Amino acid sequence: MKPTLSDIERLARGAGSILRDGYNTEHQISYKGVIDLVTETDHASELFLIKEIQTHFPDSHILAEESGEIKGGSEGLWYIDPLDGTVNYSHHIPVFCVSIAYAVDGIVKLGGVYDPLRDEMFLAERGQGAFLNSNSIHASVTTELQKSLLVTGFPYDTWDTEKDNFRNFEKLAKMTQGVRRLGSAALDGCYVAAGRFDGFWELTLKPWDIAAAGLIAEEGGARVTATNGKPDYISAPQSILAAAPGIYEKLLEQLK
Repeated sequence: MKPTLSDIERLARGAGSILRDGYNTEHQISYKGVIDLVTETDHASELFLIKEIQTHFPDSHILAEESGEIKGGSEGLWYIDPLDGTVNYSHHIPVFCVSIAYAVDGIVKLGGVYDPLRDEMFLAERGQGAFLNSNSIHASVTTELQKSLLVTGFPYDTWDTEKDNFRNFEKLAKMTQGVRRLGSAALDGCYVAAGRFDGFWELTLKPWDIAAAGLIAEEGGARVTATNGKPDYISAPQSILAAAPGIYEKLLEQLK
């Protein structure tokens, strides 16, 4: 049995309630890297999602941020980010979400991103459009970089990688209304889908960061590719450019 969009929403809301309930508590923080954090709530949210998926969709193949790959015999693949924006969450900054996607044969079919503090549920099914709390959403109609507002992020190893993204940030900040950094790639992509941002790019990601948001942005009418223009933004090495159609080519040219 394959999941439906209603299943994605149910799972996202369940995990989101765990994030919301734990938000104002004192967090137990551990480190996967120098600035790459994980909290007890990441683990609780992921444990809930994996248990629910394995209960209702036995033999599922799952790729989760904290647990890694859980192999199963089913043809579909789940991408799970139980808490996107952990650094924000650990500092009690209210910008974070849960992200869930379901793919078949390498193509993401369903995606959900839930912001529990704002009760904003972004959902998409391939070919059926994108929605925020049941209302249809669409990418912006901006055609000029100078009038656009962008968003980006930076890698956890920014001090010792050539792909630190700072040159792109500086260049595009001077060509646009500004470039924001919210700290949640999944929300960044959804905000492009909803027309809040005109474009989003990031150079170093993981598939669970962008699988759901990429589909939601696509279904919202944004153009979504890797930053080199190739259509596959899920396979390693992950990068993403999601932008309003009117400025996509201009952004792609600057990133190249």
